[in-house]
Amino acid sequence: MTSTWLITGATSGFGRMVAERALAGGAFVIAVGRRSDRLDDLADRAPRGRVTTLALDITAPGAEQALADAVRTAGGLDVLVNNAGYGLFGPVEQIDADNARAIFDTNVLANLAVLRAALPALRASRGRIVQISSLNGQLAWASSGLYSASKAAVELASEALAHELAPTGAKVTIVEPGIFATEFATSLLVVPPHEVYAPTVGTFLDDFSALPPSAFGDAGKVADAIMAVASMDEPPLRLAVGADAVEQIRASLRSRLAELDRWESFVPAAAGV
Repeated sequence: MTSTWLITGATSGFGRMVAERALAGGAFVIAVGRRSDRLDDLADRAPRGRVTTLALDITAPGAEQALADAVRTAGGLDVLVNNAGYGLFGPVEQIDADNARAIFDTNVLANLAVLRAALPALRASRGRIVQISSLNGQLAWASSGLYSASKAAVELASEALAHELAPTGAKVTIVEPGIFATEFATSLLVVPPHEVYAPTVGTFLDDFSALPPSAFGDAGKVADAIMAVASMDEPPLRLAVGADAVEQIRASLRSRLAELDRWESFVPAAAGV
């Protein structure tokens, strides 16, 4: 029986790769993205009738209804790959309200709108929900504060969703990629740091921009991981992909545990009169 997939951010990067793999496996794909030319290219390369393209800004007011209508027209849904998002790097203090609002609108609120549109059909099919996060959903670098905060919000909402859906048979997996060679690195918004943040944010951004191509993993490995967890009977709740993601998340968790242990018996001194 042919499965039906809804993939956001399907015009490039992980989303495009997953769409191509799902189609190669015989699935029907609802491909969502902002660039209609790239969606048309995906449809032209796919077997006839196996792709429904939806040129859509998922932050738009009518996006949730448009997605729900597409799922209804498709006759149901088996897999959601909630992938759309973008990066924003710079000092926390320097991210203005408009940019802060924009990243949460896209990475968090639009992610939730996609879930609301898809979950009734996914519950009915006992389907799979793949939420694309990042290693930065588990930790923050100097410069990644707002981006990390948005991905952390996705992580905890997804964890709660997994508990809530458990009786239905629908499963949630949070995929946490490390640094991979996609358009993400060239499309993210970077706010240059003021002098006070040059030793921290400035140094990090300089070091990041100087990384050689070999530091960026093969994005196909992330797409393969998404395909694998989407077909598992008992997928993991979280899956870090890439040695850098595994190493940095492990180090962060160990540091947090050590701090918890160190301070678990802390009793603050009485305030002076």
